[in-house]
Amino acid sequence: MKTLLFITTFTIGLTIAVFGQDQDKYYTKNGHIEFFSTTPVEDILATNDQVAALINTKTGEVSFVVLMRSFQFEKALMQEHFNEKFVESHKYPKSTFEGKILNWKPEELTKDKELKVEVQGDLTLHGVTRSITESGTIKLLPGNKIHATSEFIAKPEDYDIKIPSVVRDNIAKEIEVTVDVELEPYN
Repeated sequence: MKTLLFITTFTIGLTIAVFGQDQDKYYTKNGHIEFFSTTPVEDILATNDQVAALINTKTGEVSFVVLMRSFQFEKALMQEHFNEKFVESHKYPKSTFEGKILNWKPEELTKDKELKVEVQGDLTLHGVTRSITESGTIKLLPGNKIHATSEFIAKPEDYDIKIPSVVRDNIAKEIEVTVDVELEPYN
């Protein structure tokens, strides 16, 4: 666990160093990501509330770090299989996203106005990096916080995640991913 904490702290620290430090940076280490798989056999929901995220409102750059072992499942056996057999979190302890909001206009980020945005960047999962473009929302909240959301589809096969034939019918070919983060100014 200390190794995972070090990896996350190091990665976020490196990201902050690259982005620089000023009032345009917003950060959280308690963001929320969940994924949902539905098949005729069963539904699977996993949640993770230990997601680190950084948004630079001046440049539109975004960064996420997700510790794979932090996903929680309803059934302990699902969680064990997820970590040991599917995402192999002992080999690939984290997933990352580094990208930028397309056509970003920072002056449009005003209180109580939800902006629809497209974010493009590199998602790394299970040791595989793919360029993705997804839609989402971003909104400036009272108290100088930012709320950002996104919903998109991820395919295990795109990230070289092998699903054993014995459970193939239990896991959807397309997984619904929901991102919901509230960020505060980074000091």
